[in-house]
Amino acid sequence: MELDVVWILTLFAIGFVGSFISGMVGIGGSIIKYPMLMYIPPALGFVAFTAQEVAAVSAVQVFFATLAGIFAYRKGNFINKNLVFYMGIPIIIGSFLGGYGSKFLPDSAINLTYAVLALIAAMMMFMPKKGDDATDLSNLQFNKGLASVSAGLVGILSGIVGAAGAFITVPIMLVLLKIPTRIAIASSLAITFISSIGTTVGKVMGGHLLWIPSIVMVVASIIASPLGAKAGKTMNVKVLQWILAGLITATVVKIWFDILM
Repeated sequence: MELDVVWILTLFAIGFVGSFISGMVGIGGSIIKYPMLMYIPPALGFVAFTAQEVAAVSAVQVFFATLAGIFAYRKGNFINKNLVFYMGIPIIIGSFLGGYGSKFLPDSAINLTYAVLALIAAMMMFMPKKGDDATDLSNLQFNKGLASVSAGLVGILSGIVGAAGAFITVPIMLVLLKIPTRIAIASSLAITFISSIGTTVGKVMGGHLLWIPSIVMVVASIIASPLGAKAGKTMNVKVLQWILAGLITATVVKIWFDILM
């Protein structure tokens, strides 16, 4: 029984830390929680989750973390409805296809997809970005075709790994679409929430969902995500970008090390 309590507290801590950071930098948190769920339980002597199980738990947790984050960000006009529309619809179609299709893939393919996605995101985070947040938020211009096509591709790939793809959606917004940072973070939470609907439904239909870990992670994310969003609103934009870049890079290094070893 003692073991169960420690196990649940471990999962809660993973969910809390991941969701706080995700609320702060506008990602669903799966970039942090995927490796934490993969590596921390076995390191503490618990049974390791499979990549399929981690992906399914991540998907459900991201759904609730981003929903809580959206509520924290909706005041302040940072969520751009056009951006959410043009990226949200292609991403939910892609994420459902990827989430359901992942049941036909081996664990190694899921981990490799994740590693490639994270590597691309890391490289994009270090490219020059539009840092000016003083622009007129109401009249935001961006390439709608590029937004839709990139979102669809991200949806498929992120659906496979049970991520909602925000760790790559944010870099795409900042680098390719030249969206100001705070709008990218807030709009990304909304898009990630939409994307996670497709991924979650796909994973549940695929039959990989573990209910107890999912519920523990969800409770943690509902508490932590709004706290993170609150912190993110007051932080320097450059600091937010560096935190995101650092997280993505650390994850990339660890995953590629595992794959190559």
